[in-house]
Amino acid sequence: MNREVRIARDLLSIQAVFFRPDDPFTWASGIKSPVYCDNRLTLTAPDVRNDVEYGLMELLKEHYPDVEVLMGTSTAGIAHAAITAHLMGLPMGYVRSGSKDHGRKNQIEGRLEPGQKVVVIEDLISTGGSVLEVVDVLRDAGAEVLGVASIFTYGMKKGLERLAAAEVSNYSLTNFDVITKVAAEEGYIQADDVRRLIAFRDHPSDENWRNV
Repeated sequence: MNREVRIARDLLSIQAVFFRPDDPFTWASGIKSPVYCDNRLTLTAPDVRNDVEYGLMELLKEHYPDVEVLMGTSTAGIAHAAITAHLMGLPMGYVRSGSKDHGRKNQIEGRLEPGQKVVVIEDLISTGGSVLEVVDVLRDAGAEVLGVASIFTYGMKKGLERLAAAEVSNYSLTNFDVITKVAAEEGYIQADDVRRLIAFRDHPSDENWRNV
């Protein structure tokens, strides 16, 4: 079994990724979504957590062999950055969504030296906005950001375009297309739902996916 399928099965088994095409969830943006993703649930499922963290380590060794520091996104990426850094014997830190209003007023937590080669650890990529804010902070601090490693990516056009424009690579353990296929094969959703789900992925703000 390849890594993308194994992680897809893991996430489905603990409902970290949960499909509900007939009763969509509402995102904070107002978008009606047939899928809900909460990768924090991997932290309370030890077998799945092991697959994720060792998977991230393998992914980093494959695509970012020169990495010197892992930086988690706040807050969902922090634990994954910490565990993966521990497995690899690397330093880690994380980037806050904004600077603290007290103490040293840090936005980057942990020691980061200018010129260090950094990979950002994120739990999921949708439109790419939040992870690119983290990349900008790290670049402004003088880091050489090699790219991003994430658990799951939707593969949305907007996200792909944003990452490309910022010259940021992302490698994920699994993706929306794989997890949708596995969900249909294993009975989490009906085979006819796959078209609707892919239509949502392609045009998330257009609710016509519900009628495909």
